[in-house]
Amino acid sequence: MSERLAKRVAAFLGFFGVLFGAFGAHLLSGRLGESGTTAIWQTGVLYHLLHAVVLLVLSGWRPVPRTAYNLILAGVGIFSGSLYILALTNIKWFGAITPLGGLCMLAGWLVLAFQSAEGAK
Repeated sequence: MSERLAKRVAAFLGFFGVLFGAFGAHLLSGRLGESGTTAIWQTGVLYHLLHAVVLLVLSGWRPVPRTAYNLILAGVGIFSGSLYILALTNIKWFGAITPLGGLCMLAGWLVLAFQSAEGAK
């Protein structure tokens, strides 16, 4: 993945994180409040935005650490995406998918830690 593409993907991820946060706080607040899923939505937004910043930082590394970047990106999609769907639909089995996204993010962080440690030698 090129540095330019990695930055663009991270920027769009950040854009959508802010957009989903605004939707949850304003347009969807009644629906989320009625179903008691506001905290679920907010958790999705928190991890979404946090990892968008992480990906933006990683996109400036030379070379871009592809494996870590892609694992974290997939993790955000699965983790936050499943939480957004769960919050909107209240279909409980989406909650079973969420940990897979968390595992992807954790794996991305571990890959990054080991790549960084190897690079320090």
